[in-house]
Amino acid sequence: MRRIAFGTSGWRGILCEDFVFENIRIVTRAIADHVIAEGARDKGIIVGYDTRFMGERFAREAARVLTSTGIKAYICRRDVPTPVIAHEILRRGCAGAINFTASHNPPEYNGIKFSPAWGGPALPETTRDIERRANEMLGESCGRELPINQEVHEGLLEEIDPQDAYLAELAEKVDFATIARLGSVAVNPLFGTGRGYLEGPLMLQNMKVKVINAHRDPYFGGFPPEPNEKYMADFIDIVKGDPSIKLGLATDGDADRFGIVDKDGSFIEPNYIIALLLDYLVRSRKMSGGVARSVATSHLIDAVAAKHGIEVFETPVGFKYIGELISKDKIIIGGEESAGLSIKGHVPEKDGILACFLVAEMVAREGMPVRKLLERLYDQVGRYVTKRENLTLSPDLEEAFPGKMVATPETFAGSKVKEMITIDGNKFLLEDGSWLLFRKSGTEPVVRLYGEAATEERLEALMEAGREFILG
Repeated sequence: MRRIAFGTSGWRGILCEDFVFENIRIVTRAIADHVIAEGARDKGIIVGYDTRFMGERFAREAARVLTSTGIKAYICRRDVPTPVIAHEILRRGCAGAINFTASHNPPEYNGIKFSPAWGGPALPETTRDIERRANEMLGESCGRELPINQEVHEGLLEEIDPQDAYLAELAEKVDFATIARLGSVAVNPLFGTGRGYLEGPLMLQNMKVKVINAHRDPYFGGFPPEPNEKYMADFIDIVKGDPSIKLGLATDGDADRFGIVDKDGSFIEPNYIIALLLDYLVRSRKMSGGVARSVATSHLIDAVAAKHGIEVFETPVGFKYIGELISKDKIIIGGEESAGLSIKGHVPEKDGILACFLVAEMVAREGMPVRKLLERLYDQVGRYVTKRENLTLSPDLEEAFPGKMVATPETFAGSKVKEMITIDGNKFLLEDGSWLLFRKSGTEPVVRLYGEAATEERLEALMEAGREFILG
């Protein structure tokens, strides 16, 4: 039987292959044992789920395992966004949460994400302990069900609805009255947990809201529930085709990632949104502190930080590292190129709902569309163009890859390598200000290639040099 392994956002697997009830019980019991070992049995654990197949059933079974160990389970009444679960952990002072979600992955996947008491994604030392406990039980289980103490189970299960408390706090962090100036927006929760959370507060402002894909569909319309240009053609057409719509707002399957469509139908890359919001929060709200970005995220953020004289924290990929900085109140905003962000004073977890509303507030207050705001920022700090590709490796290339990462090349696309950063993959900073990053997937024969330059032409030359370096 395949080992349990936690990635950047928990343990994920394919339904009916490795993501089965037996393994769910084992992972849940491992989490329970970890919490008990930490001395937090009496604080309770929230159990949530997204809109995927069997979410309710998996959550009920996890709650049954938790309560059998004497841990109170607060089970969510309906599918719930990941950031809402994070908020509820902190609000109730729980020991953590188990969330059944595979985020933006295709519909055949599901997963278990554990968030500890501080509200962010579990750090590596936590997931390593849970993995160890789970794999020890995996070897012993071999098809039998873990014993459940029914007498202990009774009385330790409570059904909750965390929506109102989350939205009430969000209303303190977002200026919805300003957003109302937009008049009309489009919303796309991609059949996920964001439905009701995205359009509800806007409709309370008497705005005209065009909503699509707002019913539960475990197939997510036949696409991965990822809010990017590739999977939102219908949404982009709606925004582009209706002149009254000022902005398009989308979230992924568990609403921790965001997608922004400008009024002309342009999809705006998350890299640029993070930089724009940093500049906006410093100027409009006078917020102080640093900014955090993953190693794979645009240096446009660094340029904005330099403009305002604030510190930049560069982290490995995985929002857990950014969330830790938020929980310590060190940063104004933290984000990743994969469309995750949160801000100072908010949950230390990606929040696509918050991101959408902050962008709407920024556009309304500044009185211009996102593309014009970005061009204005470029005029102030310089232009940055980013790209990401997945390079599939043959067996021979996969074997050769570690050797290629040992030595630092002298140049890429005619520019000398100035520095190599190895906090997560190999990132080569070049003398002309451009950079390349190579990150090997831990689960498949794929190298993720990231690049950034000042122009599209220079970026393409850089990416071609990166492809040649790996595949040539």
